[in-house]
Amino acid sequence: MEWSSIFNSIFSVTYNILYFGVIIGMIIIIILDNRNPVKTMAWVLVLAFLPYVGIVFYFFFGRSTRREKIISKKSFNRLMKKPMAEFVAQESYDLPADQYQVAQLFRNTNQALPFEGNQLGIYTDGYSMIQSLVKELMQAKSHIHMEFYIFENDPIGRLMRDVLIDKARQGVEVRLIYDDVGCWHVPNRFFEEMIEAGIDARAFLKVRFPLFTSKVNYRNHRKIVVIDGKVGFVGGMNIALRYIRGFDWGIWRDTHLMAKGKAVHGLQTAFLLDWYFVNQTLLTSNKFFPVIESSGNSLVQVVTSDPIAEWKEIMQGLCLAISSAKKYFYIQTPYFLPTEPILASLQTAALAGVDIRLMIPQKADAVITHLATCSYLKDVMKAGVKVFLYQKGFLHSKLMVSDDALSTVGSTNMDFRSFEHNFEVNAFMYDEPTAIRLKEIFFQDQRDCIPLYLKNWEKRSKKQKVKESVVRILSPML
Repeated sequence: MEWSSIFNSIFSVTYNILYFGVIIGMIIIIILDNRNPVKTMAWVLVLAFLPYVGIVFYFFFGRSTRREKIISKKSFNRLMKKPMAEFVAQESYDLPADQYQVAQLFRNTNQALPFEGNQLGIYTDGYSMIQSLVKELMQAKSHIHMEFYIFENDPIGRLMRDVLIDKARQGVEVRLIYDDVGCWHVPNRFFEEMIEAGIDARAFLKVRFPLFTSKVNYRNHRKIVVIDGKVGFVGGMNIALRYIRGFDWGIWRDTHLMAKGKAVHGLQTAFLLDWYFVNQTLLTSNKFFPVIESSGNSLVQVVTSDPIAEWKEIMQGLCLAISSAKKYFYIQTPYFLPTEPILASLQTAALAGVDIRLMIPQKADAVITHLATCSYLKDVMKAGVKVFLYQKGFLHSKLMVSDDALSTVGSTNMDFRSFEHNFEVNAFMYDEPTAIRLKEIFFQDQRDCIPLYLKNWEKRSKKQKVKESVVRILSPML
């Protein structure tokens, strides 16, 4: 018994030393990583008070990637040669004076080029978007480049798969990038059928052992389609039936764009950079950047962001756009977990008298993120931000418009994950007609909302407030 007791004591002491050594070591690593102080404190608190859960969460979502370049400067310049020539060839483009700094910021941080003469189609429901997408795909002659976070094995996914297979059999080059985590539950056979038919389908950042890799935390959330280098699609919709059918409790409200014009060069560049990332093959043929005549009046700049870039391009651009707004800045987002710079920009603009409106779904598809969203509403309403809760269904739209001059639609949510962890893409438009069209869409959706007032919001139960506050601590990790 004595030896057994001694052994148990030694084991217990050794276990505690190792266990607390691991926890303390992880905390030291997080501190020395010089992250955002808010995120650092969030991880320290999780590891200190929820150690077992914290360790698992950290291995899934906590470890940072190295700041490695996706592509060398020489290769990037080769890829940008034709788009840059098209950009320089523009005699002039009418950029609103108040938006010059926003566009210049994106050029300096993201090498994003603004192109004039674009025709835009705007879709606010999945049915019309899928219908237009299939129509354009059926007319493809040279190549189809497609990139989605989610590509479901459901009636819509199978329809899209069959269209792509038909085009591949006709001799059209078809390349597909799908996110490995976004399509985890999709059977491998679904994509193998495409590959056997001649489609080059690639998973983005494959994750096979999630407990031993941080790749699970860095996902490609982009939605890009490029057809023959002349037609492009970008926005918030994936390839899945729910984007058309919605839920039993409401519709799925989203926003997507179709672009015809030189802005497609920006979408093509974004896709080919991701293709290089997944395939280590640099595609720079002129057929991917054909000569495109002006077909509309919209000035468009395609901007990307990713977790391994030097700057937080889209977040920084939105901060500047909000701060530059003179009359109004309207936002639609399914999740509102703002970083400190975004939160401060919204509060400052609202306090300065700018009409800031935030529209979020009353009921969301994820309980945890919705609780975290609710925890930030008091912060913005106190500063004068008007909050609207969309009641008709789930609002997944990522639409923003300001001063009848600037508007943006894309894949970026207003949350930590989109700004810091995901690969995202947005189209920024700098023309009055597009801004007015999107503002009208915002107003139409506002009719299906209830306004939220601070006085009433404060009356929710203490239990609800506590849940929101606890989840808020985790918001930098959600």
